[in-house]
Amino acid sequence: WETCWFKVELSIPPAWAGREVHFIWESDGEGMVWRDAQPVQGLTKEGEKTSYILTRSLKESEPHSLTLYVELACNGLFGAGKGSMIAPPDPDRRVTLSKAELVVFNRDVYELLVDLEILLDMAQLLGEENQRSFQALYTANQMVNVCDVTDPSTFPAARDLAAALFSQRNGESQHTIHAMGHCHIDSAWLWPYEETIRKCARSWVTVVHLMEHNPELTFACSQVRCGGLGLTPVLWQAQQFEWVRSCYPGLYARIQHFVAKGQFIPVGGTWVEMDGNLPSGESMVRQFLQGQRFFQEQFGRICSEFWLPDTFGYSAQLPQLLRGCGIQRFLTQKLSWNLVNSFPHHTFFWEGIDGSQVLTHFPPGDSYGMHGRVEEMLKTVKNNKDKGRVNHSAFLFGFGDGGGGPTQKMLDRMKRMSDTDGLPRVQISTPDQLFSVLEKESSQLCTWVGELFLELHNGTYTTQAQIKKGNRECERILHDVEVLSSLAVTQDTTFQYPASQLQQLWRLLLLNQFHDVLPGSCIQLVVEDALQYYTEIRRAGAQLQEEAVQCLCRELLQPQVCSTQSSLVFNTLSWERTEVISRPGPDGAETLALVTVPSMGYALVQEPFVPPQPVAVRKQEDGSITMENGIIAVCLDTMGHLTSLQLLDSGRSSVPDGCYANQFAIFDDVPLYWDAWDVMDYHLQTRKPVTTLLKPLEITLAGGLRGSVRFSLQVGKSSTLTQEIILDATCPYLRFLTQVEWKEAHKFLKVEFPVQVRSTNATYEIQFGHLQRPTHWNTSWDWARFEVWAHKWLDLSEHGFGVALLNDCKYGASAHRNILSLSL
Repeated sequence: WETCWFKVELSIPPAWAGREVHFIWESDGEGMVWRDAQPVQGLTKEGEKTSYILTRSLKESEPHSLTLYVELACNGLFGAGKGSMIAPPDPDRRVTLSKAELVVFNRDVYELLVDLEILLDMAQLLGEENQRSFQALYTANQMVNVCDVTDPSTFPAARDLAAALFSQRNGESQHTIHAMGHCHIDSAWLWPYEETIRKCARSWVTVVHLMEHNPELTFACSQVRCGGLGLTPVLWQAQQFEWVRSCYPGLYARIQHFVAKGQFIPVGGTWVEMDGNLPSGESMVRQFLQGQRFFQEQFGRICSEFWLPDTFGYSAQLPQLLRGCGIQRFLTQKLSWNLVNSFPHHTFFWEGIDGSQVLTHFPPGDSYGMHGRVEEMLKTVKNNKDKGRVNHSAFLFGFGDGGGGPTQKMLDRMKRMSDTDGLPRVQISTPDQLFSVLEKESSQLCTWVGELFLELHNGTYTTQAQIKKGNRECERILHDVEVLSSLAVTQDTTFQYPASQLQQLWRLLLLNQFHDVLPGSCIQLVVEDALQYYTEIRRAGAQLQEEAVQCLCRELLQPQVCSTQSSLVFNTLSWERTEVISRPGPDGAETLALVTVPSMGYALVQEPFVPPQPVAVRKQEDGSITMENGIIAVCLDTMGHLTSLQLLDSGRSSVPDGCYANQFAIFDDVPLYWDAWDVMDYHLQTRKPVTTLLKPLEITLAGGLRGSVRFSLQVGKSSTLTQEIILDATCPYLRFLTQVEWKEAHKFLKVEFPVQVRSTNATYEIQFGHLQRPTHWNTSWDWARFEVWAHKWLDLSEHGFGVALLNDCKYGASAHRNILSLSL
């Protein structure tokens, strides 16, 4: 990730007068040309950008001598992986500058080559049954016969032959492709956050440069019937705009100019291109709040399309959230990656859990990084699963993931295909134009109800456990800060609500919810940055909580009111809670108290409640231990297995006879390719129960307000697991505090709870709601969900009885038959 700067002094020979002159730069590192202290052109060999145009026709009045600077990053478009794109970065990687030249560019030869490329692709791809393939082939043959490479005067006649074929028009029924320049830049992935700032600058300055030198094309953006083509890049992610605004103000001003002209089109509406599954409902709302507010402030408009092409599935709650945020249109393409089932639509209505619907489009070319080739156009038409229902589709062109964006050659290819018989009609378009025409054609569209589940990358629900834990904890911290600060404002009008601090903390959290950070599919350098951001949110959040509490309860915290025997207890949830808490005693030791605290409020606890029935803990002759609190009764064997769990009022046992709940199991985790992303279905065939006991079950608290036991296991070859199982007075659930020292490679640890409940569906918490998924594998759609995601709970219930498994920092889960499983 180091940077090298090159000072390039150029002297153009006077003999090149009237010629087009380029500065050629080829390196396996990403570069950017600076001129007059401003970035002017990105250089990426992988992104087919290796030249900077100095002049299109050298004039005597133009400077023949000039100085450029090239900023060269010691990483490629896809990072610096050792031996493989997704391998860890190579610390010893060296970047080579292979070419730095001043050259004359022959535009006529370039145009001939593009003509021939399109014609030969038509000849090869349209097929022998199509007369246009033969017409293209014979036209190319005639061009070769006419063209004398030693005599440039023959070039125009050859080009006229190609133009004659390209000018033969389509009929009115031909499919229309809406081409939009696109530049997908992961905010962090195989490179750290800081490198993304430079990627944005390299990519976007190149797009602006293209616009500035294709004025007739961009002007004709909405006038495609006139035959012109315009470049319309689609950009999203407010965070990336903010980075460029802060670090490259000159470039940002140029971007704002083209936004005002309707060429740079902010879409998406979120702060970053977030993961579509794991953020909480409140986090998703904040993604839109921060993103839409930024777009409104900076560009005078909010986004009307949600643009999320590259995340690992889409929550069934999203349609309702989108409609609530003023968005009725959605574009993605990721479900084309499904490993098992082919998704049946490309254009459809997507319906969420409350019945809200959004018009959804998947580009039928199944990519957001097209290059404007004939093959891609034909695939877009052939692959479209909604033929007859709609006759328009999106085509996103430009290098992506690591940035790069569109090139001049992509535009020049599509210019020839704007309305050519035998090929779909191609028009440079905008998201609004595409969705507007789809809305007019929508009467025959189908509706998909529920989640858009990606049948791949199921491991991202569990990878990088500390990131998952940090996300959940920080979501809770920011919730609590806002509750306490809001209460403080109502109590004391002099209290300053920490709006700016909260916005900064929320933006840090939202940044970490990017779809390669929160899922854990990023390099270690990004993980370290993310964990540092969580640490900052915890630190600042604790300080803001303390300030709110001091204001809210100033009188109660006075020494004469708050004795050493009393505790101030807060409840930031929306229902009254009676729970056992731990608090420091007079001698500094932790003591327990049973307290009741009202919803969204607090209580000064001086004399703790006495439970109606204390917890009883008993060790049996066989070493097993029972615990009971009048609500539930449990029995645990020496391995920590839950052999019995009874809800006393019902008299019903939750654990089937002969089965063990709280059973840890380890699986082989060797996916086909995407190591940090995937867990394959065949891992289920490698299940091995964890059976090596390091410390047998022992009582740690003997009862009263709380009973607890502890044991330790060896997991795999080198890892250890210690668990404390806790039952509190008046509490209807059993708690498992689990500490794992993880030292395994390519292994997957889960904990299983077989339950005595029969149901064909299990229920999982999602954002602001819940979702049911089948517990059987009747169809390929069912077994493709062998590993799913949930938020704080999953539940298996039948009429009158059920069992739920809750967690405070996990997302991967499954419920097959009667076994609830949590991925650790």
